[in-house]
Amino acid sequence: MSWAKRVQQRAQYLAAIRAFFAARDVLEVQTPVLAAATVTDPDVESIAVPGYGYLQTSPEYQMKRLLCAGVPSIYQLGPVFRHEERGRLHNPEFTMLEWYRLDFNDAQLMQEVAELITHLLGPAEVQIISYRELVGEAVDQPDADRSDLDLRFAQASERLKPGRFFIVDYPADQAALARLRPDNPTVAARFELVIDGIEIANGYWELQDPAEHHSRFAEDRRVRKARGLPDVEPDTEFLQALEQGLPQCAGVALGVDRLLMLSRRAVRLEPLVPTMDS
Repeated sequence: MSWAKRVQQRAQYLAAIRAFFAARDVLEVQTPVLAAATVTDPDVESIAVPGYGYLQTSPEYQMKRLLCAGVPSIYQLGPVFRHEERGRLHNPEFTMLEWYRLDFNDAQLMQEVAELITHLLGPAEVQIISYRELVGEAVDQPDADRSDLDLRFAQASERLKPGRFFIVDYPADQAALARLRPDNPTVAARFELVIDGIEIANGYWELQDPAEHHSRFAEDRRVRKARGLPDVEPDTEFLQALEQGLPQCAGVALGVDRLLMLSRRAVRLEPLVPTMDS
């Protein structure tokens, strides 16, 4: 495919995403890419900019601060950065679509995600499968090793092809910033979208309790220390915003470059500009 065709197709794709949200009265926002704080998540490493802070791995904290300030449903489409992520499906810089819907739960957001995918890729059945169905009975063991579960999950997810799948009901210890289900606190109100064996999106019915955020950030730091990773201070401005009250909402982050790769039937992520190899 020529570079002129690639750029045109990408522009049409981004325009289609914006049209989807404009039709639903979801506002586009722009939040800082460079900020003083970053995530504590032990599975995500940020790129530090000495003297300034960190390139953001996601606009999550910044967007939630807007929600706490009374802004309605919002989305953001733009670059994010992660340290040491390179490969067929990973780049240190990539384009993320993230959005938050007020008064939605995870099931309602899953439906909207499916509608967006249909809007971009065309119609197809979307199947729902639980984390336990993928990983097996190992998830029920009280001393289950997290790294073993992660490996089982990754291998099983790659086999979910061809087709579109929502993976639901993650164990509580993998809730990240999702709330636990009121009717079953052993699982989180979290989902992932996998298309043809590739993870595309990760969504939550968002946790609102400020005290629980503090607790989960403390656990992140404990895990980081156990793994020998650098310590990361929690984002104090985000935590202060939560004290004002995060409204009930559901949010999801989607990898635009991977979705575009699938639409082109490519086998790896493509560069945004010509390189010696492209």
